[in-house]
Amino acid sequence: MNSVVQRVAQLTLAFCLLVAAIAAAIAQTPPTTPPAAPSQATSRRPLAMAGQEGLFQRIIARPGAAIAERPEAQAPSRPVPGFSVFYVYERKQVGQESWLEVGDALDGRTQGWIAGAKTVDWKHNLVLAFNNPAGRERALFFDTADVTRRLWLSTTRAADAARYRQEALATPPAASSPVIAVEPETYVDITRQFYFLPVLSAERVTTEQGQPARLLEVISAPAPSTRRATADAEALRNFKGVVVFVVDTTISMEPYIVQTRAAIERVISRIRDTAVRDNFRFGLVAYRDHMGGDPALEYVTQPVYLPSFADAPDAILPNIAKVGQAKANNRDWDEDAIAGLKLALDKVNWTEFGGRYIVLITDAGTRDAHDPLSETRLGIAELKALARTEGKQIAIHAIHLRTPAGQPNHARAEQQYRELTDFGTVGPLYYPVPGGGEAPFRQAVDDLADHILRQVAQAVGHQVAAQRAPQTEAERQMARQAEMVGTAMRLSYLGRTREQAAPDLVRSFVLDEDPADPVPAKKPLDVRVLLTKNQLSDLAKAARAISDAETANRLSPGDFFAQVRAATGATARDPRRLSEALRRPGTFIDALKDLPYNSPIMEITPEEWATGMPAAQRREVVNALRAKLRLYEELNSQPSLWVGFNGRQGTGEAFYPLPIDQLP
Repeated sequence: MNSVVQRVAQLTLAFCLLVAAIAAAIAQTPPTTPPAAPSQATSRRPLAMAGQEGLFQRIIARPGAAIAERPEAQAPSRPVPGFSVFYVYERKQVGQESWLEVGDALDGRTQGWIAGAKTVDWKHNLVLAFNNPAGRERALFFDTADVTRRLWLSTTRAADAARYRQEALATPPAASSPVIAVEPETYVDITRQFYFLPVLSAERVTTEQGQPARLLEVISAPAPSTRRATADAEALRNFKGVVVFVVDTTISMEPYIVQTRAAIERVISRIRDTAVRDNFRFGLVAYRDHMGGDPALEYVTQPVYLPSFADAPDAILPNIAKVGQAKANNRDWDEDAIAGLKLALDKVNWTEFGGRYIVLITDAGTRDAHDPLSETRLGIAELKALARTEGKQIAIHAIHLRTPAGQPNHARAEQQYRELTDFGTVGPLYYPVPGGGEAPFRQAVDDLADHILRQVAQAVGHQVAAQRAPQTEAERQMARQAEMVGTAMRLSYLGRTREQAAPDLVRSFVLDEDPADPVPAKKPLDVRVLLTKNQLSDLAKAARAISDAETANRLSPGDFFAQVRAATGATARDPRRLSEALRRPGTFIDALKDLPYNSPIMEITPEEWATGMPAAQRREVVNALRAKLRLYEELNSQPSLWVGFNGRQGTGEAFYPLPIDQLP
């Protein structure tokens, strides 16, 4: 347990954690008093937010809260699971205490009364998630908004943040430090170790130089862990790595298939008689393109070999020896790389591995979501989202063969693969091979495989024979990126194996930018929308209905835009009101202007959509909606993604934190 928890205890928050643990335990047992029966459905509506007649007040129950039959301290009551969310139907002052009548739905039925001191107001459905800390400083959580604001506006903020961090992590922590907690050193993957970090309020803060950040007020509900933390070296002893090659096997690719096979053989030969052989495996997926009825194309995707530690390291070799290029041309230059990647994501047992790498090898761009020949109808953004789900945290690399024949396709393919391979602070893992030469390609594959192997070997404390040193800036860049990705993989693995929890906060303030380096790639926090499985299903139905209506020309461009914005805004604000938002999109949208974060479509004004945006750009929005729909269907179909509380696992009330940029 790190020194941050000591700091929390020093600030008397340990008592709150004890209460949270007791509340969690109570929530798992039958109540000792008869529960108050919810009142019958009526025409009552929850209280409206101040100045927002279309939006209703909601609260989060603090750990230790209880619902009473009457607004009295001595009234019969039953415990409530900490951090449950309710609508507020009435507020009443009884002596010195405030009481709230609450219900968990909009139908007028209420569960009883909660003491106001045991609640926190929550205005929308946004939560925060930590990004992988590799390549950036850890986020700081402060006790007041003022000190957080002053830090961002300071001309010496990088040095100030470093001082605060040093004070908070000291043993013992500095008593005068305003830092309540520091982001854990190892990665907290919200899709594997769920934690609740709701955004209570947000303030935009801009320096004199015009650099903006958001100052966020948050509370946290970390899931308790009973595992004992161990030293990094001990925890990494069982770290294992895998490289899955996803290879274009169309008619132009035979020389590169041969070179990839040889690179795999060379690495296996290097590790055959070393301890690393028990920690490293290869896999290979082949892909081509839409067959269009031509049997000579044979397949769209094919799992040539799926890696497993049940097999010897060289078990892949007989399988890849059979791989060759297609015997016929596909329809045009683009091929279905996304289908090949999707098969790798779905079929490989990634949970066996700590270091998770995909290497795409191709000389062409990929079919995108709106291409009628796409097998998956997923786009780059949706494929990336799937690569981050279920705690996968897979690093996708692309080796792009820029052959003379493919020159007209180069710019498009580069743009696609830079977006596909972007790995946060590391940047795009995109490696072009100018001219598509066999020798440069062989060197690129050898170097990349070697760098990944060395990262795995270092993680487990073993050494492998060194290869040649990088000779060019491009080779040095590949080596630097491999080291950063390797660090991120180790942090993610340590977080999973230790069930790393979020900092033990009650209420604090944090910046959504790194004070030391405020660039988009180094954001410490990611914005998510917390949805139940039922709510995501409702969103998918709404997206399909809007898409189908647009296709059938039943919606004007203005109505389509209003419907999509209403669905997006309602999901971010209060997904239980999605159907109402679609019936009255104009009224509901007007009340969404104070959301601290928006999806891209919420940044477009109705005037821009109607008069200032080209038809082709509007069509991109329509196509993006359809791609998001495919993503929602994929998420709904994967039970392991959904987090359940109090027996809700596997039900429609299990949760998933959807990235806000995956809203329509």
